[in-house]
Amino acid sequence: MNRKWKGASCDGAMVLLLLGHMTTALEVPLDSKVLEGLPQPPTITLQSPKDYIIDPRENIVINCEAKGKPHPSFSWTRNGSHFDLDKDPKVTMKPSSGTLVIDISGEKAEAYEGVYQCTARNEHGTAVSNDIVIRQSRSPLWSKERIEPVVVQLGVSLILQCRPPAGLPPPIIFWMDPFFQRLPQNARVSQALNGDLYFSNVQMEDTRSDYICYARFPHTQTIQQKQPITVKVLDNSPAGQRRPSFMTPKGTNSVATVLRGETLELECIADGLPTPDMSWNKEKGDLPSGRFSFHNFQKTLRVTEVTEADSGDYRCTAKNSQGLAHHVITVMVKAAPYWVGAPRNLILAPRESGILTCHVGGNPKPTITWSVNGVPIENTPKDPSRKVEDDTVILSDVQTGSSAVYQCNASNEFGYLLANAFVNVLAEPPRVLTPPNKLYQVIANNPALLDCAFFGSPIPKITWYKDQQTSILNSDPYVLHINGTLEIHAAQPLHSGKYTCVATNYLASKENHVRLEVKEPTRILKQPEYNVVQRNSKAVFECKVKHDPTLTPIMSWLKDNEELPDNERFVIESESLTISHVTEADEGTYTCIMNTTLDQDSASAVLTVVEATPTPPIIYEQPDPPTDLELTDQRERSVQLTWTPGDEHNSPIQKFLVQYEDSLHQEEAWVNMTEVPGTKTTVHLDLSPYVYYSFRVLALNDVGFSDPSLPSKQYRTNPAKPDENPSEVEGFGIKPNNLVISWKELNGLQSNGPGLQYKVSWKQKDVDQEWITETVANTSQFVVSDTPTFSAYEIKVQAENDYGTGPTPEVVVGYSGEDLPSAAPDSVQVEALNDTLAEVRWEPVHLSAVRGRLQGYKLYYWRERSLHKEDSQPEEAQVLVFGENKTDGRLPGLHPYSLYSLDMRVFNGKGEGPPSARQQFETPEGVPGQPASFRVTEPSLDSLTLVWTPPEEENGRLTLYTLRYQPVNTTSELGPMEEIILSPNETVLTVSNLKYSTRYKFYLSASTVKGSGPTVTEEGVTIMDEVRSNLLAFGSVNSSVGENGAVISWEYWGVNKNVYVEYNAENSKEAWIKKLVNGTQTYLIKGLKPGTSYRVRVVAKDHLDQTIHSTDELVITVPAMPSRQLDIATQGWFIGLMCAIALLILVLLIVCFIKRNKGGKYPVKEKEDAHQDPEIQPMKEDDGTFGEYSDTEDHKPLKGSRTPSNGTVKKDDSDDSLVDYGEGGDGQFNEDGSFIGQYSGKKEKDTAEGNESSEAPSPVNAMNSFV
Repeated sequence: MNRKWKGASCDGAMVLLLLGHMTTALEVPLDSKVLEGLPQPPTITLQSPKDYIIDPRENIVINCEAKGKPHPSFSWTRNGSHFDLDKDPKVTMKPSSGTLVIDISGEKAEAYEGVYQCTARNEHGTAVSNDIVIRQSRSPLWSKERIEPVVVQLGVSLILQCRPPAGLPPPIIFWMDPFFQRLPQNARVSQALNGDLYFSNVQMEDTRSDYICYARFPHTQTIQQKQPITVKVLDNSPAGQRRPSFMTPKGTNSVATVLRGETLELECIADGLPTPDMSWNKEKGDLPSGRFSFHNFQKTLRVTEVTEADSGDYRCTAKNSQGLAHHVITVMVKAAPYWVGAPRNLILAPRESGILTCHVGGNPKPTITWSVNGVPIENTPKDPSRKVEDDTVILSDVQTGSSAVYQCNASNEFGYLLANAFVNVLAEPPRVLTPPNKLYQVIANNPALLDCAFFGSPIPKITWYKDQQTSILNSDPYVLHINGTLEIHAAQPLHSGKYTCVATNYLASKENHVRLEVKEPTRILKQPEYNVVQRNSKAVFECKVKHDPTLTPIMSWLKDNEELPDNERFVIESESLTISHVTEADEGTYTCIMNTTLDQDSASAVLTVVEATPTPPIIYEQPDPPTDLELTDQRERSVQLTWTPGDEHNSPIQKFLVQYEDSLHQEEAWVNMTEVPGTKTTVHLDLSPYVYYSFRVLALNDVGFSDPSLPSKQYRTNPAKPDENPSEVEGFGIKPNNLVISWKELNGLQSNGPGLQYKVSWKQKDVDQEWITETVANTSQFVVSDTPTFSAYEIKVQAENDYGTGPTPEVVVGYSGEDLPSAAPDSVQVEALNDTLAEVRWEPVHLSAVRGRLQGYKLYYWRERSLHKEDSQPEEAQVLVFGENKTDGRLPGLHPYSLYSLDMRVFNGKGEGPPSARQQFETPEGVPGQPASFRVTEPSLDSLTLVWTPPEEENGRLTLYTLRYQPVNTTSELGPMEEIILSPNETVLTVSNLKYSTRYKFYLSASTVKGSGPTVTEEGVTIMDEVRSNLLAFGSVNSSVGENGAVISWEYWGVNKNVYVEYNAENSKEAWIKKLVNGTQTYLIKGLKPGTSYRVRVVAKDHLDQTIHSTDELVITVPAMPSRQLDIATQGWFIGLMCAIALLILVLLIVCFIKRNKGGKYPVKEKEDAHQDPEIQPMKEDDGTFGEYSDTEDHKPLKGSRTPSNGTVKKDDSDDSLVDYGEGGDGQFNEDGSFIGQYSGKKEKDTAEGNESSEAPSPVNAMNSFV
C-alpha cells in the first residue's frame, strides 16, 4: 500500500525511514484480538481463471473468495445481467463465500456456458472479479470418410493430412499403427506442428497400410483416431535427385506473429533428394541465448518467453548435395497487457492525499479505464477530491467516509487486465503489534533483528532507543528498516540491553520494550584426531568445547552420521569418547557435536583398526596445523605474521597458506590471502583500512593440507577515506524526462570506513552550468527527473565515508530518456523502375525531431488494387527498414500493373514517429502469366476443339493469344509447327483440317504490350475412322509353338503407341493376361502349361487405357511334354537304378522289395481306394519317405516339400503350405505374384476327366502360367 508522507525532515536515518514508509505497502491486519472492528473494503483473494474449461462429467465450481471488515456479501452476473441464484435450484453458493457450485446431474453442461463475474461488497466499497468465461470441454468424433490409397513414385515428396476434429481445448496429435506403436520419424519423415505427416522423399519401406492419426483430447483424456491411410510406393518411374524446396511454409517469405511471454515456434519442412539438412539463423542478430532450442530434427525452432527483442527476420536453410533453399520468416512480437506497476491499496488519514497508478505495457498500447465500486468512473457523481489522468487517479484532501474500491481495466486486442485497489480512509492512533518485553537471544557476530510491528493512520514514525539513552539509534552498527525492525549486523556483548520502540503520529504515541542478550559462540577447542589402533585395544577421541556459561550445552557423538551402537564398549564422558576392545566393525568416521539452544559446533575424525605388527610401516599423513601465531611489526596498513610449523608426518611441507577473516564485514568467512614457501615461517601482509583481521595458517605436503591453525589475535586497522570510486558508472533514461545514473557499489573491504556514501554529480554536456550533486547511500543508482529529452550529460560518482572522499572520479557521458519522434520524413518521392521494382527517395528527419538515437526509417507500403480489377481488395501493408544514413531505397517484389500506396516513418529506441503524407504510384504492365486452364475437347476425324481461360495474373491488358501446334508420331517425333494468332477475347477455338487418328501437341501463351508470357501445353488425338480401323491398324497375325513357349508375330500401322499381347486359357473366365510390346512386332509368351489351349490377341490402347484396335482371337495349343525327371523320393526308382548296375544285386533287391512291399509299384487309383482319407498317405517304415509314384508330366514338386499324386498338400508336411489360407475355388496368383485364392488338387474334377494327370497344379506352376 502506498502512502504519501507530509512532515518536516529530521536527521538522515529518520528521513530514510519515513521515505521508506511512503513506498511500502501497509496491509490492514484483520486479527480481531489486536484490532477489533478495524474497517477494510473488500479484497478479492481467490477467483477462477478467465478462461475456464469445464468437464461435462463433473459439477461446475466457480471460485470467488474475498476478505474485508465487515465480511463482504457476494452477487453474480451472467452474460452482463444479474444472475438470480434463487431461480435455479441447481445453483448454490457456499456459506460465507461467493463460490458457486452448479449441479449438472440430469442437465447439459452447455446450458451454463457464459461469461460470469463476481461482486464482493460491504459498506466500505465493492470489488469485482475478472470476467470468467465458462466453456464446456469437447472431444468430437472424427467425421466418417473414405480414404483412397495413396500411390506415389519412389523419391517424390508426400504429405499425409490429419485434420482432426476441432476440440476444446485443441487435441494433441500423434501418428501410430493399429497396435499403438508410434510410427518411426526422422529427418526424412516427421510430423508438422499442424499434425500432418511430411515425407521429404518417399522410400520403398514407406509402403504400408496402417498410417493412423490419433487425436488425444487432454481435458477429457479421450483419444479419437482417423481411418487408416494406405501408402503404396512404386519404383517403375522413380524421381531423380533434386535440390530442396519448401513444403511448408510456401514461397521464400512469410510472417509470424507471437505474443510477449509466450513460446514462438517456427517451422520449415523441405522436400528434396537426398533428404535435406535444416539450419536456422537470425538475420541482423543472434538467436536468444538460453531461450531457444531445435526440435523435430532441426525443422522447428522454439523460443521461450518471447520479448520484443525477438522480433526480426529468421532464416531457415535446407541443404543437400544438389543445392540449397532459403525461407525468411518475419516475426512480429505483440503483447497483451502486462503489469509494469499494478495499483496498490492506499490507507489515508482524513485530509491526506494519495495516488493510484495503473502502469501497464502492451502492443498495441492498452486502453485504460477506471471504475469506482464496479461503476465506470465517468458514470459516478463528480468528486472534487478526485482527478483522473490516463493511468493515474490523484486523490487530494480525502474525507472520512470516502473509502472505496477502484478498478483499473487495461485492454487491447490481445486481452485485458483487471485490478482492484481500495482507498481506506482511516484515522487510527499508533498500535505496536509486537508482544511487549520480548526477549531476543543471538550469538555474537551474528545479526540481531528486533521487531516493532506497527499500525496507524497516518503511518506512524518509528524511533528506537537503547537503555536510558535519549539519542535515536540511526547510525552504524544500527540499521532501521521501513517495517520498523532494528537490525544490528554483527551483534557484540556490548549491544546487550533494553531497547524501546516508539510509534508516533499526530493522534498519539505508543512504545514497546524488548530485551537483547548477546551470547558467546560455542567452539570446539580440541578436535578429535585421526586414530589408528590395533584390534582389541582401546580408542579415545577427545573433544574439548568452550561455550557461553548461560547456555546449557549437550554433547553427542555420531558414527558415520548415525547414532552410536547401543554397546557398553562405547563410553561418552564430558569431553571424550572411549571405545574398548576395538573390532573391524568399529572403523568409520566419528563426529563430536556440541549443541546449545542457539548454536552448535562439530568436528570429525576417522578410526582405523589394524592388526598388530612387529614393525609398523612408515605412515605418511597430512601435517599437523601450525601453532603459536604471532603478529609483529604492526603498522597502519601492514603487519608481520610468524608461526611455528607442526609435525610433517614423514612428508616435507611444500608451502603454507595464509587466510584471513573479517569479523566486521563477514563473520566466519575465511579468505585465501597469500602463499608462503614451506621453508619460511614469516610473511609480511598488506592490509586494508577498517577491517577486523584474524589470521590462520594451513600447511601442505604430498598427502594434503593440514587442519587450519588456531586463529591469531584480532588485528583491527583504522578507518580511512576510500581508495577507489564505484565502477561501471553509466547514465541512461527510462522515461523521456529522466536520467538514471547507475554504478557498481563498493564492498565492505573497499569502503575503508563507516558511513559509506556516494556523491553523484551531473551536468548537461556542452551547456554552461555548474555540477549538480546529490549524496546517497546503500543504493546503486540515482534518478534525475525533469531532464530534456535525449540530452547528453556528464556524470561522475565519488565514494566518501566518515573519514573523507575518494579520488577524483572519472567523467562519463550518458543520455537522458528518448521520446517518440515528432516529425516524419519530408519530400517522399517514389518512381517505378520496372513492373516489379520501385525506388523511393526522402529527405532525412532533423535530429532535433528524432528525440532519441536515430535507428532508421520504416517504409510501409501496400497494394491498393490491380489496375485491371476494379473490385480487388487492398493487401496487408508490408514494411521495409532502412538504415539511419539512407535517404533512398528500393521496393522489390511488386505486382505489375497495380496501384500501390506508401508512407514512411522514422524510429528510435522508443518507437516510431508519425507517418509521412501517403504517396501512390502505379507499376507498369508486365508479361502475363500462363493461361489458367487449357484442355482439348470434342475430338473428331479431322478437328479438335481447344478451350482455355485467361491468366490469373494478366499483369496488364492482354493484346493477343498465340497458339502453335504440331503432330506427334508413334516414336514421339514432332512434325512441322503451325501458328495461329488469336484475339484476347477468344477462349475457344476449333482447329480443323487435321489428320485422323493422329496425336497433336498444342502450345498456348498470352501476350501484353510487354511481350509473351509462359506457355501451357496440352495434347489431343483425332479419332480413327471406324471403317478403316480394323483394315489399316493390324495386318496378319501368326504364331508358332516351341519348347520355350509360343512366338506371336503381327503387323500394325496404327499411331497408338500402347500395344499389348493378351492371352488366357481357353474357356477360362479369368481376366486376360497382357504384356506391353511397344517397339516390336514379335513376342515370346513363356510359362505356358503343356497340354493346354490358349486364346491370344494383339490390341492397341490409347492414353486412357481404352482399346482402340484389336486383332481376332488366335487359338494355340501347347503340346504335352514327356517327363524328364523321375521322382527321386520313391524307393522303386532307387531299386531300378541298382538293377542296371548289377544284375545279381537286382535279384536280391527284388526279393527284398516283394517281401517288404507286397507287390512293388501300384497305380494312384488303387492307392486312393486303399486310403479314402486324402490326408493319410503311405509312408515307408524305414526312412519315412512317400511310396513310389509315377509322374507322366514335367511338373516338379514344390521346393522344400513333397507333392502326393492326388494333388493335395498335407498340412503336416510343410509349414509354408498355402492351403491353410484358402477359402475354396481355384488357386490363383495376381500378376505381381500375390496370392489371391486357395490352391489344392482338383480331386473330383480329375476323377471325372480320367487319369490324364495325377498331379494338381502346384503354386510354382500357377505362377509360371503368368510369366
